Amino acid sequence: MIGFYNYTVILTYIGLVSTFIGITQVFNGKYLPAMFCLLVSGLCDMFDGVVARTHKTRSEDAKKFGIQIDSLCDVICFGVFPAIINYAYTLHFNSDYTVLAICISSFFVLAAITRLGYFNVMEEKRQKTTKEVRKAYQGLPVTTVALILPGIYMLRQRLIALDVNFAIVINIACVIVGLLFILNIPIPKAHKRGIILMTVLGIAMLVILILQFNGVTSF
Repeated sequence: MIGFYNYTVILTYIGLVSTFIGITQVFNGKYLPAMFCLLVSGLCDMFDGVVARTHKTRSEDAKKFGIQIDSLCDVICFGVFPAIINYAYTLHFNSDYTVLAICISSFFVLAAITRLGYFNVMEEKRQKTTKEVRKAYQGLPVTTVALILPGIYMLRQRLIALDVNFAIVINIACVIVGLLFILNIPIPKAHKRGIILMTVLGIAMLVILILQFNGVTSF
């Protein structure tokens, strides 16, 4: 079989499978489980690079394969999946905004793939000229949507109680996040403390989503 098979890509593949499961939930109109899957994909992406770097004997081809797989999965997990959530939710609950949701979701996917393609080109160029660890990103990393979108969704019931159209909220969020993907603004790279903080936040959000799914809390 073609490909490279070792433990360094396991988390990347788990994240992709989680995304696929999440998409099936969207098709069934189950958005809370879909958000749970998006969070899981984000947590997997956060640590797949750490896991990959523990393998000290990978060939150059295997390393490049891992990089390609990671980037391709990012397009699906953090580009296509959130766009599908946005479109499907709008169609389901506020069909009057379907065309708007199509346009915004399309923009989001294009922004995500542009961000990923540009990052890959510039990172390869940077690594040829310096061995320094990157201190900041240009534009918002696409993985952040795995925290942003579920975080907004957790507030859905409270916003609806305030008579806020949540379909509009989620569309606005996709526009803002999509713009942040491609704006040339410096975003500090999360280091050890930042990664720990985001991990704790992600796990806490997973717990809240589970509680919401079981009707324990609306927050």
